[in-house]
Amino acid sequence: MRYRTLGRTGIRVSPYALGAMMFGAIGNPDHEESIRIIHRALDAGINLVDTADMYSRGESEEIVGKALAQGGRRDDVVLATKARNPMGDEPNHQGASRRWLFKAVEDSLRRLGTDYIDLYQIHRPDPDTDIEETLSALTDLQRAGKIRAFGTSALPASDIVRAHWVAESRGLARPRTEQPVYSILNRGIEREVLPVTEEFGMGTLVWSPLGGGMLTGRYRKGREADTHRAHYGFQHLKDDRRLDAVERLIPLAQEAGMPLTHLAMSFAIAHPGVTSALIGPRTMAQLDDLLAGADRVLDDDLLDRIDAIVPPGTDVGTLDMAYQPPALLRTALRRRRPEERTAA
Repeated sequence: MRYRTLGRTGIRVSPYALGAMMFGAIGNPDHEESIRIIHRALDAGINLVDTADMYSRGESEEIVGKALAQGGRRDDVVLATKARNPMGDEPNHQGASRRWLFKAVEDSLRRLGTDYIDLYQIHRPDPDTDIEETLSALTDLQRAGKIRAFGTSALPASDIVRAHWVAESRGLARPRTEQPVYSILNRGIEREVLPVTEEFGMGTLVWSPLGGGMLTGRYRKGREADTHRAHYGFQHLKDDRRLDAVERLIPLAQEAGMPLTHLAMSFAIAHPGVTSALIGPRTMAQLDDLLAGADRVLDDDLLDRIDAIVPPGTDVGTLDMAYQPPALLRTALRRRRPEERTAA
Protein backbone atom coordinates (compact mmCIF):
# COMPACT_ATOMS: atom_id res chain seq x y z
CA MET A 1 0.00 0.00 0.00
CA ARG A 2 1.36 3.40 -0.97
CA TYR A 3 0.84 6.40 1.28
CA ARG A 4 -0.07 10.02 0.65
CA THR A 5 0.29 13.11 2.82
CA LEU A 6 -2.99 14.24 4.38
CA GLY A 7 -2.99 17.80 3.13
CA ARG A 8 -0.27 19.74 4.92
CA THR A 9 -0.62 17.92 8.24
CA GLY A 10 2.46 15.79 7.62
CA ILE A 11 0.36 12.70 8.41
CA ARG A 12 0.78 9.85 5.92
CA VAL A 13 -2.36 7.89 5.04
CA SER A 14 -3.32 5.08 2.68
CA PRO A 15 -5.24 5.87 -0.54
CA TYR A 16 -7.93 3.45 0.65
CA ALA A 17 -9.39 4.37 4.04
CA LEU A 18 -11.61 2.05 6.05
CA GLY A 19 -15.04 3.53 6.70
CA ALA A 20 -16.72 1.96 9.74
CA MET A 21 -20.36 2.91 9.15
CA MET A 22 -21.32 -0.71 8.45
CA PHE A 23 -19.96 -2.01 11.77
CA GLY A 24 -22.83 -2.25 14.22
CA ALA A 25 -26.61 -2.47 14.15
CA ILE A 26 -27.19 -0.79 10.78
CA GLY A 27 -24.73 -3.07 9.00
CA ASN A 28 -22.88 -5.98 10.60
CA PRO A 29 -23.99 -6.50 14.22
CA ASP A 30 -21.39 -9.22 14.84
CA HIS A 31 -18.62 -7.44 16.76
CA GLU A 32 -16.06 -10.20 16.39
CA GLU A 33 -16.52 -10.44 12.64
CA SER A 34 -16.34 -6.66 12.33
CA ILE A 35 -13.09 -6.68 14.31
CA ARG A 36 -11.66 -9.31 11.97
CA ILE A 37 -12.56 -7.12 8.99
CA ILE A 38 -10.79 -4.16 10.59
CA HIS A 39 -7.68 -6.25 11.30
CA ARG A 40 -7.69 -7.58 7.73
CA ALA A 41 -7.74 -4.01 6.39
CA LEU A 42 -4.89 -2.98 8.70
CA ASP A 43 -2.85 -6.04 7.70
CA ALA A 44 -3.31 -5.01 4.05
CA GLY A 45 -1.70 -1.63 4.77
CA ILE A 46 -4.77 0.57 5.30
CA ASN A 47 -3.87 2.90 8.16
CA LEU A 48 -6.79 5.37 8.21
CA VAL A 49 -10.00 4.27 9.96
CA ASP A 50 -12.97 6.62 9.82
CA THR A 51 -16.09 6.34 11.96
CA ALA A 52 -18.66 8.69 13.55
CA ASP A 53 -20.53 8.95 16.83
CA MET A 54 -23.91 8.54 15.09
CA TYR A 55 -23.06 5.25 13.37
CA SER A 56 -25.36 2.79 15.17
CA ARG A 57 -25.52 5.33 18.03
CA GLY A 58 -21.91 4.86 19.10
CA GLU A 59 -21.68 1.10 18.49
CA SER A 60 -19.33 1.56 15.52
CA GLU A 61 -16.91 3.58 17.65
CA GLU A 62 -16.99 0.88 20.32
CA ILE A 63 -16.17 -1.82 17.76
CA VAL A 64 -13.31 0.22 16.30
CA GLY A 65 -11.98 0.85 19.79
CA LYS A 66 -11.99 -2.85 20.64
CA ALA A 67 -10.29 -3.71 17.33
CA LEU A 68 -7.47 -1.24 17.90
CA ALA A 69 -6.98 -2.37 21.50
CA GLN A 70 -6.39 -5.96 20.36
CA GLY A 71 -2.73 -6.24 19.46
CA GLY A 72 -1.94 -2.71 20.60
CA ARG A 73 -2.48 -1.15 17.16
CA ARG A 74 -3.76 2.25 18.23
CA ASP A 75 -0.54 4.20 17.60
CA ASP A 76 -0.18 2.71 14.11
CA VAL A 77 -3.62 3.93 13.00
CA VAL A 78 -4.80 7.37 11.96
CA LEU A 79 -8.13 7.37 13.79
CA ALA A 80 -10.87 9.66 12.52
CA THR A 81 -14.36 10.21 13.84
CA LYS A 82 -17.13 12.76 13.44
CA ALA A 83 -19.79 14.66 15.39
CA ARG A 84 -22.69 16.95 14.52
CA ASN A 85 -25.72 14.73 13.92
CA PRO A 86 -28.26 13.94 16.67
CA MET A 87 -27.19 11.53 19.39
CA GLY A 88 -30.54 11.35 21.16
CA ASP A 89 -33.79 13.22 21.55
CA GLU A 90 -32.37 16.12 23.54
CA PRO A 91 -32.21 19.25 21.32
CA ASN A 92 -28.66 20.11 22.41
CA HIS A 93 -27.21 16.64 21.85
CA GLN A 94 -26.23 17.59 18.32
CA GLY A 95 -24.73 20.41 16.28
CA ALA A 96 -21.37 22.15 16.13
CA SER A 97 -21.64 24.34 19.22
CA ARG A 98 -18.88 24.50 21.82
CA ARG A 99 -21.30 23.05 24.37
CA TRP A 100 -21.97 19.91 22.34
CA LEU A 101 -18.54 19.37 20.79
CA PHE A 102 -16.82 19.30 24.17
CA LYS A 103 -19.19 16.57 25.35
CA ALA A 104 -19.20 14.71 22.03
CA VAL A 105 -15.39 14.45 22.03
CA GLU A 106 -15.34 12.99 25.53
CA ASP A 107 -18.05 10.48 24.60
CA SER A 108 -16.15 9.43 21.47
CA LEU A 109 -12.88 9.09 23.37
CA ARG A 110 -14.58 6.81 25.89
CA ARG A 111 -16.20 4.62 23.26
CA LEU A 112 -12.99 4.42 21.20
CA GLY A 113 -10.93 3.59 24.28
CA THR A 114 -8.27 6.20 23.51
CA ASP A 115 -7.09 9.51 24.91
CA TYR A 116 -6.73 11.31 21.56
CA ILE A 117 -8.37 11.43 18.15
CA ASP A 118 -6.14 12.00 15.12
CA LEU A 119 -8.81 13.65 12.97
CA TYR A 120 -12.06 15.07 14.36
CA GLN A 121 -14.59 16.08 11.72
CA ILE A 122 -17.80 18.10 11.71
CA HIS A 123 -20.12 15.59 10.06
CA ARG A 124 -22.35 18.10 8.27
CA PRO A 125 -22.62 21.90 8.09
CA ASP A 126 -24.48 23.51 11.00
CA PRO A 127 -26.11 26.71 9.74
CA ASP A 128 -27.40 27.52 13.25
CA THR A 129 -23.91 27.83 14.76
CA ASP A 130 -21.47 30.65 14.03
CA ILE A 131 -18.39 29.24 12.31
CA GLU A 132 -16.18 31.15 14.77
CA GLU A 133 -17.88 29.34 17.66
CA THR A 134 -17.09 25.97 16.07
CA LEU A 135 -13.50 26.82 15.09
CA SER A 136 -12.79 28.25 18.54
CA ALA A 137 -14.04 25.06 20.22
CA LEU A 138 -12.04 22.82 17.88
CA THR A 139 -8.92 24.93 18.40
CA ASP A 140 -9.24 24.56 22.18
CA LEU A 141 -9.76 20.80 21.86
CA GLN A 142 -6.64 20.60 19.70
CA ARG A 143 -4.58 22.63 22.19
CA ALA A 144 -5.85 20.41 25.01
CA GLY A 145 -4.52 17.36 23.16
CA LYS A 146 -7.94 15.75 22.73
CA ILE A 147 -7.65 15.94 18.94
CA ARG A 148 -4.63 16.24 16.67
CA ALA A 149 -6.35 17.86 13.68
CA PHE A 150 -9.88 18.65 12.59
CA GLY A 151 -11.84 18.84 9.39
CA THR A 152 -15.23 19.21 7.78
CA SER A 153 -17.60 17.07 5.76
CA ALA A 154 -19.98 18.06 2.94
CA LEU A 155 -19.02 21.71 3.32
CA PRO A 156 -19.71 23.85 0.23
CA ALA A 157 -16.65 25.50 -1.31
CA SER A 158 -17.76 28.98 -0.24
CA ASP A 159 -18.03 27.84 3.39
CA ILE A 160 -14.58 26.25 3.25
CA VAL A 161 -13.15 29.59 2.13
CA ARG A 162 -15.07 31.39 4.87
CA ALA A 163 -13.81 28.97 7.52
CA HIS A 164 -10.20 29.61 6.52
CA TRP A 165 -10.77 33.38 6.47
CA VAL A 166 -12.32 33.30 9.96
CA ALA A 167 -9.51 31.10 11.27
CA GLU A 168 -6.81 33.40 9.91
CA SER A 169 -8.49 36.63 11.02
CA ARG A 170 -9.22 35.31 14.54
CA GLY A 171 -5.98 33.44 15.13
CA LEU A 172 -7.69 30.04 15.24
CA ALA A 173 -6.60 26.65 13.93
CA ARG A 174 -7.70 25.84 10.38
CA PRO A 175 -9.67 22.85 9.11
CA ARG A 176 -7.16 20.44 7.60
CA THR A 177 -9.49 18.06 5.76
CA GLU A 178 -12.78 17.89 3.92
CA GLN A 179 -14.90 14.76 3.43
CA PRO A 180 -17.23 15.14 0.41
CA VAL A 181 -19.15 12.61 -1.64
CA TYR A 182 -17.33 11.62 -4.84
CA SER A 183 -17.67 8.88 -7.43
CA ILE A 184 -17.97 8.42 -11.17
CA LEU A 185 -21.67 9.22 -10.76
CA ASN A 186 -21.19 12.24 -8.49
CA ARG A 187 -18.41 14.48 -9.77
CA GLY A 188 -19.80 17.84 -8.70
CA ILE A 189 -16.93 18.55 -6.30
CA GLU A 190 -14.54 18.74 -9.26
CA ARG A 191 -15.95 22.21 -10.07
CA GLU A 192 -15.15 24.07 -6.85
CA VAL A 193 -14.64 21.92 -3.76
CA LEU A 194 -11.53 20.04 -4.93
CA PRO A 195 -9.85 23.16 -6.38
CA VAL A 196 -10.52 24.97 -3.10
CA THR A 197 -9.21 22.16 -0.88
CA GLU A 198 -6.08 21.96 -3.04
CA GLU A 199 -5.64 25.75 -2.81
CA PHE A 200 -5.77 25.62 1.00
CA GLY A 201 -3.63 22.51 1.30
CA MET A 202 -6.40 20.36 2.75
CA GLY A 203 -6.57 16.60 2.62
CA THR A 204 -9.71 15.24 0.96
CA LEU A 205 -11.27 11.98 2.10
CA VAL A 206 -14.06 11.12 -0.30
CA TRP A 207 -17.00 8.97 0.72
CA SER A 208 -19.29 6.72 -1.32
CA PRO A 209 -16.79 6.10 -4.17
CA LEU A 210 -19.08 3.22 -5.18
CA GLY A 211 -21.93 5.62 -5.81
CA GLY A 212 -24.06 4.59 -2.86
CA GLY A 213 -23.75 0.94 -3.94
CA MET A 214 -24.65 1.48 -7.58
CA LEU A 215 -21.10 0.93 -8.83
CA THR A 216 -20.97 -2.59 -7.44
CA GLY A 217 -22.74 -3.86 -10.56
CA ARG A 218 -25.56 -5.33 -8.47
CA TYR A 219 -28.08 -2.69 -9.48
CA ARG A 220 -29.18 -3.04 -13.09
CA LYS A 221 -31.93 -1.50 -15.13
CA GLY A 222 -35.13 -3.56 -15.07
CA ARG A 223 -33.90 -5.83 -12.28
CA GLU A 224 -34.68 -5.99 -8.58
CA ALA A 225 -31.63 -6.23 -6.34
CA ASP A 226 -31.90 -8.19 -3.11
CA THR A 227 -29.19 -6.34 -1.22
CA HIS A 228 -28.70 -4.88 2.24
CA ARG A 229 -28.99 -1.33 0.87
CA ALA A 230 -32.08 -2.10 -1.19
CA HIS A 231 -33.98 -2.97 1.98
CA TYR A 232 -33.57 0.62 3.20
CA GLY A 233 -35.52 1.95 0.22
CA PHE A 234 -32.92 4.38 -1.09
CA GLN A 235 -34.38 6.29 -4.03
CA HIS A 236 -31.01 6.83 -5.71
CA LEU A 237 -30.89 3.09 -6.39
CA LYS A 238 -33.94 3.46 -8.65
CA ASP A 239 -32.86 6.62 -10.47
CA ASP A 240 -33.05 5.85 -14.21
CA ARG A 241 -30.32 8.36 -15.03
CA ARG A 242 -27.91 6.66 -12.67
CA LEU A 243 -28.94 3.21 -13.88
CA ASP A 244 -28.39 4.29 -17.50
CA ALA A 245 -24.87 5.45 -16.64
CA VAL A 246 -24.14 2.16 -14.86
CA GLU A 247 -25.26 0.22 -17.93
CA ARG A 248 -22.68 2.12 -19.99
CA LEU A 249 -19.92 1.72 -17.39
CA ILE A 250 -20.24 -2.06 -16.97
CA PRO A 251 -19.05 -2.94 -20.49
CA LEU A 252 -16.29 -0.37 -20.12
CA ALA A 253 -15.01 -2.17 -17.03
CA GLN A 254 -15.36 -5.55 -18.73
CA GLU A 255 -13.37 -4.35 -21.71
CA ALA A 256 -10.66 -3.14 -19.34
CA GLY A 257 -10.62 -6.56 -17.69
CA MET A 258 -11.75 -5.50 -14.24
CA PRO A 259 -14.87 -5.55 -12.03
CA LEU A 260 -16.92 -2.35 -11.88
CA THR A 261 -15.90 -1.92 -8.22
CA HIS A 262 -12.22 -1.75 -9.21
CA LEU A 263 -12.97 0.76 -11.95
CA ALA A 264 -14.89 2.93 -9.49
CA MET A 265 -12.24 2.87 -6.76
CA SER A 266 -9.36 3.48 -9.17
CA PHE A 267 -11.24 6.44 -10.62
CA ALA A 268 -11.84 7.98 -7.18
CA ILE A 269 -8.18 7.99 -6.13
CA ALA A 270 -6.88 9.11 -9.54
CA HIS A 271 -7.85 12.76 -9.02
CA PRO A 272 -4.88 14.79 -7.69
CA GLY A 273 -7.14 16.53 -5.17
CA VAL A 274 -8.25 13.26 -3.56
CA THR A 275 -6.12 11.95 -0.70
CA SER A 276 -8.08 8.82 0.19
CA ALA A 277 -11.32 7.11 -0.76
CA LEU A 278 -13.40 5.54 2.00
CA ILE A 279 -14.43 1.93 1.58
CA GLY A 280 -17.27 0.71 3.79
CA PRO A 281 -17.38 -3.10 3.68
CA ARG A 282 -20.04 -4.95 5.64
CA THR A 283 -18.50 -8.38 5.05
CA MET A 284 -15.04 -9.83 4.64
CA ALA A 285 -15.85 -10.78 1.05
CA GLN A 286 -16.64 -7.17 0.21
CA LEU A 287 -13.34 -6.02 1.72
CA ASP A 288 -11.34 -8.68 -0.10
CA ASP A 289 -12.93 -7.70 -3.42
CA LEU A 290 -11.94 -4.07 -2.97
CA LEU A 291 -8.42 -4.87 -1.77
CA ALA A 292 -7.88 -7.03 -4.85
CA GLY A 293 -8.14 -3.92 -7.01
CA ALA A 294 -5.74 -1.73 -5.03
CA ASP A 295 -3.04 -1.97 -7.72
CA ARG A 296 -5.31 -1.09 -10.65
CA VAL A 297 -4.32 1.89 -12.79
CA LEU A 298 -6.72 3.63 -15.20
CA ASP A 299 -4.91 4.96 -18.26
CA ASP A 300 -5.80 8.29 -19.88
CA ASP A 301 -7.87 6.63 -22.61
CA LEU A 302 -10.04 4.86 -20.06
CA LEU A 303 -10.48 8.03 -18.01
CA ASP A 304 -11.45 9.89 -21.20
CA ARG A 305 -14.12 7.28 -21.90
CA ILE A 306 -15.47 7.67 -18.37
CA ASP A 307 -15.57 11.44 -18.96
CA ALA A 308 -17.69 10.80 -22.06
CA ILE A 309 -20.26 8.93 -19.95
CA VAL A 310 -20.29 11.29 -16.95
CA PRO A 311 -18.68 14.64 -17.85
CA PRO A 312 -16.26 16.22 -15.34
CA GLY A 313 -17.92 18.31 -12.66
CA THR A 314 -21.37 16.83 -13.12
CA ASP A 315 -23.66 14.76 -10.90
CA VAL A 316 -25.96 12.06 -12.19
CA GLY A 317 -28.80 12.37 -9.74
CA THR A 318 -28.29 12.79 -6.00
CA LEU A 319 -27.45 10.35 -3.24
CA ASP A 320 -30.19 10.06 -0.62
CA MET A 321 -27.59 10.63 2.13
CA ALA A 322 -26.02 13.68 0.47
CA TYR A 323 -26.18 17.03 2.26
CA GLN A 324 -28.72 19.51 0.96
CA PRO A 325 -28.24 23.16 1.99
CA PRO A 326 -31.08 25.10 3.65
CA ALA A 327 -31.46 27.22 0.50
CA LEU A 328 -32.76 24.11 -1.27
CA LEU A 329 -34.69 22.52 1.59
CA ARG A 330 -36.55 25.55 2.94
CA THR A 331 -39.02 26.95 0.44
CA ALA A 332 -39.13 30.30 2.25
CA LEU A 333 -35.47 30.85 1.33
CA ARG A 334 -36.10 30.46 -2.39
CA ARG A 335 -39.58 31.93 -2.82
CA ARG A 336 -40.65 35.52 -2.30
CA ARG A 337 -44.02 36.11 -0.71
CA PRO A 338 -46.81 35.90 -3.36
CA GLU A 339 -47.42 39.65 -3.31
CA GLU A 340 -43.74 40.29 -4.09
CA ARG A 341 -43.43 37.95 -7.08
CA THR A 342 -44.76 40.26 -9.72
CA ALA A 343 -42.62 42.52 -11.85
CA ALA A 344 -45.31 45.16 -12.21
